[in-house]
Amino acid sequence: MKYKSNKIILTYFLVTSFLVFTSQFIALHYFDQNYNWKITSILAAIYIAVTTIILKYILNKYCQKNQQVINDLLAKNEELFKSNEQYDIVAKATSDTIWDWDIESGKFIFNKGIQGIFGYNQKDVGETIDWWFEKIHHQDSIKMSVNIHKYVEQKIEKWQDYYRFQCANGTYKYIYDRGFLVMDENKKVTRIIGAMQDITKLKIEEERLKLLETVITQTKDSVIITEANETSTGIPKILYVNPAFTKLTGYNPEDVIGKTANVFMNRTSLKHDFKRISQALKKKEEISFETINYNKKKEEYWANISMIPITNKDNEHSHWISIQRDISKEKEREKEREQLISELTQNNKDLKQFSYITSHNLRAPLSNLTGLLNLIEDIPVEDEELKEIINGFSKSTNQLNETINDLVKVIIIKDSPSIDKEQVLIQDVFENIFNQLSFLISAKKPIIKMDFDKAETIFANKSYFESILLNLMTNSLKYKDAVRKLKIEISSKSKENNTIITFKDNGIGIDLERNKEKIFGLYQRFHDYADSKGLGLYLVKSQVESMGGTISVESEVGKGTSFIITLKNEL
Repeated sequence: MKYKSNKIILTYFLVTSFLVFTSQFIALHYFDQNYNWKITSILAAIYIAVTTIILKYILNKYCQKNQQVINDLLAKNEELFKSNEQYDIVAKATSDTIWDWDIESGKFIFNKGIQGIFGYNQKDVGETIDWWFEKIHHQDSIKMSVNIHKYVEQKIEKWQDYYRFQCANGTYKYIYDRGFLVMDENKKVTRIIGAMQDITKLKIEEERLKLLETVITQTKDSVIITEANETSTGIPKILYVNPAFTKLTGYNPEDVIGKTANVFMNRTSLKHDFKRISQALKKKEEISFETINYNKKKEEYWANISMIPITNKDNEHSHWISIQRDISKEKEREKEREQLISELTQNNKDLKQFSYITSHNLRAPLSNLTGLLNLIEDIPVEDEELKEIINGFSKSTNQLNETINDLVKVIIIKDSPSIDKEQVLIQDVFENIFNQLSFLISAKKPIIKMDFDKAETIFANKSYFESILLNLMTNSLKYKDAVRKLKIEISSKSKENNTIITFKDNGIGIDLERNKEKIFGLYQRFHDYADSKGLGLYLVKSQVESMGGTISVESEVGKGTSFIITLKNEL
């Protein structure tokens, strides 16, 4: 500025000097020969010097004034720059997107937050309020339009609202928007400046807390929230109880909040757990225990209590949550179950003792009777009535002896806690069975089909397995259909960790609708055959189960019967 001022003064001095001395020269040579050029020149020089000084003074004053204006503008610009810089920093720190709506011009602008928070490029951001409304969720846009125009009409300086705003990737964020109305001296609204804050995380957390609150208030389990620190009694104070607590104990929230659980806890029943609970409280560890508590009417109930430590965002222990479940009915059922088990155990012992008495103590008298009967057979009896009595007595004695022998077999199976098992060739077992039943097989002439290619061996007790198949084969031969030729199919296969034996015939079959529950029962008979005792299938099932297996039956009258035996492959 000073350089330009000096240049102007110099130019003025040179131009004025040139004009003055040129006019002197013209006047001296062309107009007046007696013209006193010396005096005129001195006056001209004085004029030039004075006017130059005056011009310099004026220019200096003007320059000083302009410099002051420039300095003021620079200071204001610097202050404005710092203010804008601080404004952007604050906007970033608060996750706010600032917007400015000039109502008169209709221009709508955003700060850099529209890019950082919502992902929009500045070139993609519209400059009118329509673009803003387009990005508001359709369920919120009408509400926002009505509200913001209402604020403008009513000239409410400050307003706030919640809505969902669309991001560049198409997703929506929850927004808390606060606006400020700018008015002129006539109270006319000219601008609105707002700050959009992203509260998506807060909204999600709020929804989660509402869900948790619903769970806590609606659950049937009693929920108690206490302080983290223990009182002088060693138990924290209660801060909250849910409605289920009141329903269980009869205590209202005002009865227990600010107090300890001593109000309803039975310290006597906690004696054996007290040390463990105290240690868990000190170590801030989760603990579960069962105890007897009292409700407000002093009625006792059994409760299963779980105490869980809760930490805050800094991983500091802040609260305890205690979940209390009424298990009184379970305890009653458990007590009844224990009593029933005790009774069944005693009954089982009594039955086992009775079985031993029946099977062992009666064998000696039966042996004596059998021996006596054998002696009598060698003595000729002429009295027909006495002979008939002796024959009936002999027959009854033999039947009783067979029954005792059957009971002995059952006792041996039931009384064996563990049975030796081995890999058994299925084909070899059937060869033994065919040898034992050769006479019956020759008489019935069945068609027997065997397929053991898919499983040649089975992990079983050999004698039990042979007894099982012998009983099934005997039943098939005994209960063949009188019209059809008997067909017997036996197959084996492996499935997962099991071997499955299928024994199928086309005999007379069994009515499962009537006898399904009794088919494996002791002394259950389903056909009127004189030599049928109803013991075979009971022994089969007992032997299968003693080896850890299962047996099922499929049968239809007039079509035949299938037995499916499953035994585990344990090596």
